[in-house]
Amino acid sequence: MNNKYIAIMAGGIGARFWPASTKDRPKQFLDILGIGKSLIRLTYERALRQVPNENILIITNSNYKDLVMKHLPELPEANILCEPSMNNTAPSVAYTALRIHAMCPDAVFAIVASDHVILHEDRYIDIMDKAMNLAATEDVIVTLGIQPTRPDTGYGYINFQSEDVYPGFYKVNSFKEKPDLDTAITYVNSGQYLWNAGIFVWSTLTILKAFKEHAPEILSILSEDSSKYNTSDEQAYVNEVYPQTERISVDYAILERAENVYTIPADIGWSDLGTWNSLHAYMRSVSDVVSVGQNIHLIDSEDLIVISNNYKQIVIKGLKDYIVIDEQDALLIYPKSDEQEIKEVVKGLGQ
Repeated sequence: MNNKYIAIMAGGIGARFWPASTKDRPKQFLDILGIGKSLIRLTYERALRQVPNENILIITNSNYKDLVMKHLPELPEANILCEPSMNNTAPSVAYTALRIHAMCPDAVFAIVASDHVILHEDRYIDIMDKAMNLAATEDVIVTLGIQPTRPDTGYGYINFQSEDVYPGFYKVNSFKEKPDLDTAITYVNSGQYLWNAGIFVWSTLTILKAFKEHAPEILSILSEDSSKYNTSDEQAYVNEVYPQTERISVDYAILERAENVYTIPADIGWSDLGTWNSLHAYMRSVSDVVSVGQNIHLIDSEDLIVISNNYKQIVIKGLKDYIVIDEQDALLIYPKSDEQEIKEVVKGLGQ
């Protein structure tokens, strides 16, 4: 029996990608790259290279179950874990661990996001296999650390020891919040920091033990009756207990408190596509002007990303350092340098 699983987190709203991403159709369900496949579809197909279809689980909000089934029709419906409330990632991980443990007590699983892109998939698969093999034999929490390509202020960072403990795996000293530019430059120049991609690997035994030690309330609430997991009673049980859990990220609840966290540096062409700027950085090649869609005409413009899902003619001249997103119900024209404001602007619109 294959004891390796991939759990794909797909419950976020993606507010920073408004107006393309909305509560009704978050960015993981969009063909944001213009290649004919949604981000969740790309992530699922990447997971199929590692584990069988029946060993892939999707963790999402109950409201998005139908969207998951539409984009991943091959996936067994029972493999869609539906959260009745948005309580951040720690309860999601605990719920997932309890379900997988009920399916396979000696399981090893990876947590990955549904809306990240990875350019070098073969390298990624090789690194993930190594991480899973280590997690299967040692009591370790493994996080993939992305080799920084620039002093980015939009990512968290991982500080790690210079000598590996296991071949290719380094003890994590600490996790750092998103830094200012000067601090990011210091991090990158030191060679002792990696981007935190939020990709984790562990055995169910290891992560459940970590919850027992560092976030016992979450585990206690969700495991009050563990016999319900992987049965027809699971959803009703989860609907009852899950909303009682603390709203906290797995980074704060577990990663920053545990002593057995290791990282493996990964140069895999990764982007979290968390913002329009990160999409622009990922898609730009020769030109700093990126456009996706039909009938877009750009004249004397620089450092620009323009996306249109409509058929109207769009003509732009002399625009620099802007985001232009044209959707059927909304138009966004916003300075790239101010894009962190977009999430708050969307809240003000009641979106």
